[in-house]
Amino acid sequence: MYIQDSTTLEYCVVPVLEYCVVPLLEYSVVTVPVCLLSCSLVSRRLNELCRHNPLWKRLSCKHWLLTDADRLQSGVSWFCLFKQYYRDLGRYVQYYPVLKSAWEQLKSFLQLRCPRMIASLKEGATEVELNDIEAQIGCRLPDDYRCSYRIHNGQKLVIPGLMGSMSLSNHYRSEVLLDVETAAGGFQQKKGMRRCLPLTFCFHTGLSQYMALQPAEGRRMFESFYPCPDQTAQDPSAIDMFITGSCFVEWFTGYVHNVVTGEYPIIRDQIFRYVHDKSCVATTGDITVSVSTSFLPELSSVHPPHFFFTYRIRIEMSSSALPEAACQLDSRYWRITTSDGNVEEVQGPGVVGEFPVMTPGKVHEYASCTTFSTPSEYMEGHYTFHRLANKEEVFQVAIPRFHMVCPPFREPLVRTQRASTSYVPRFDDHDDDGEYWDGDGDDFGDLRQSDVAAGAWCPRHI
Repeated sequence: MYIQDSTTLEYCVVPVLEYCVVPLLEYSVVTVPVCLLSCSLVSRRLNELCRHNPLWKRLSCKHWLLTDADRLQSGVSWFCLFKQYYRDLGRYVQYYPVLKSAWEQLKSFLQLRCPRMIASLKEGATEVELNDIEAQIGCRLPDDYRCSYRIHNGQKLVIPGLMGSMSLSNHYRSEVLLDVETAAGGFQQKKGMRRCLPLTFCFHTGLSQYMALQPAEGRRMFESFYPCPDQTAQDPSAIDMFITGSCFVEWFTGYVHNVVTGEYPIIRDQIFRYVHDKSCVATTGDITVSVSTSFLPELSSVHPPHFFFTYRIRIEMSSSALPEAACQLDSRYWRITTSDGNVEEVQGPGVVGEFPVMTPGKVHEYASCTTFSTPSEYMEGHYTFHRLANKEEVFQVAIPRFHMVCPPFREPLVRTQRASTSYVPRFDDHDDDGEYWDGDGDDFGDLRQSDVAAGAWCPRHI
């Protein structure tokens, strides 16, 4: 087709750029600006059209999350601004908007709820620094990991950790998001953990989440996991794995989503990794009971089957309740069902040694723990209360059914001379003083005999 004047050229070319070339750019990770830059060499007018500001503004906003304020501050056109970002971050165009958005959401949330964590974040690493790390460990870092670390290079080695905490009476965990230099220092080459890069670290338990940089020893490439030594195998390299993500971007953005949506509660300026199922709420009269749960990989094992859970219960009396509705908790009853169909009933006085008094508007929360020999199970039951004004008036308050499911786990390819697996006791353990432990207290009973990391039995932190 012969185009006679520049106006006709503009009407023909700009729609082609916006509706034919741009969609191609949005699916092409490697050659985003190449098509338009090549077009700009055909003629002066086409060169001007290929610098069409609305077109590059849309691309800049979509791929680099830039705003008008960013462009004004830069003092250049949208076209030049896009080129600047592409030269620096072009290889990450597939991941940058997702990860940048996640980081911004997380920082906005932390500024409001956990402001001291903001100061622990480190500035982004450079391309040269990331290339040097790859040369140091002899493995390629995935682009989504590199992209995130261009934005923020993890955090300083401080407490609390960005990647969540957990606290019980004699156990505390807080995971720091490692900077890439520290992570490279912990890069694993030993049998059973070959080519694995640590993502997080806990000072108190020695616990780390790792990312597999190569598909080896039963692991899939770039998946994240908690290592779990096989305590029944004679070979120390037999490492089971609790899987936490299939790739870095899924692992990180999934965690951020749980934080910013309130899925994980904030307790004393720390992110606690309790998961609350919105259906785990039951109201009886003026009292509402809700439950959230968490799996503790550092106190669990696949071989032998020993899965450790903690649960946090919130008991609340409505503020609209009458004063004479005030009551006191006397006892609890649990019905526990494991995934293999076994049912056990447990009852006892109070909750974790307490007998809370509930008055209008009052909230009582407590945390407890239990272990199972199956990877999934559920609990339900009720509390028994009496009215303060009339002790003869006794009534029950329902505890909603809540499920405890460990993350998916994977076994190593080779396991030698596995010892026979024994049943793991739950509610018949005894503590160090010989007292009966029914799984509804803060005592860990016989768990000290498990091969957990050094320091796992630390003093109370919170």
